[in-house]
Amino acid sequence: MTDPIREIIYVGDPMCSWCWGFSPALNGLAERFGDRAPLRVVVGGLRPGTTEPMDEAQRDFIRGHWTHVVEASGQPFDFAALDKRAEQGFVYDTEPAAKAVVVVRDLKPDATLAYFDAVQDAFYARGRDVTQVDELAQLAEPFDISDDEFKAAFESEDAHNATWGDFAFARHLGANGFPTLLVRDDNQAALVAAGHRDLDSLIGPIEHWLEHGLQDAEPQPA
Repeated sequence: MTDPIREIIYVGDPMCSWCWGFSPALNGLAERFGDRAPLRVVVGGLRPGTTEPMDEAQRDFIRGHWTHVVEASGQPFDFAALDKRAEQGFVYDTEPAAKAVVVVRDLKPDATLAYFDAVQDAFYARGRDVTQVDELAQLAEPFDISDDEFKAAFESEDAHNATWGDFAFARHLGANGFPTLLVRDDNQAALVAAGHRDLDSLIGPIEHWLEHGLQDAEPQPA
């Protein structure tokens, strides 16, 4: 008989501003519960395949979200970079960054969350263009993934399929917005949080799940 699967599932997107706001709480959960329930990172697919360049209306919409995230979380944002992106017609395609996370998850599983954070920090706080493979490969170098190794994996059909597999799995879990946090016991999962939450509000529900399982939750297939 195999051991039961028990894990915390995080569904997010490295180009989702509320996920960046959620990052401190998520890292706190990983540190607190990682020895009892591993954290699984699933990329949800915010705007994969977008081709339209950013205009002023989209910039203003995004600016509003960023402002709310700053107020809720205190996370840093480079608003000047957002203005520059609108001027340059930046295409907000989230697929490359999501695929990069999947690539690192395959090559260096233990670095997945740290790399996810690095991509978010680069995009939101430092104004880097994480839709570009060269940027994404450079961000992987501190995790002992060479430029050639990263790019070969990134450009593979396996990486494409695994990324879109994550998007489909996220929808299967009912994670239609990000961040979403769930807990899983074998083939059932239950929602812990949909949207930004602080760490303190998450500790109790996860402690309860670790002690009692999903008996008080409303599980869904996983």
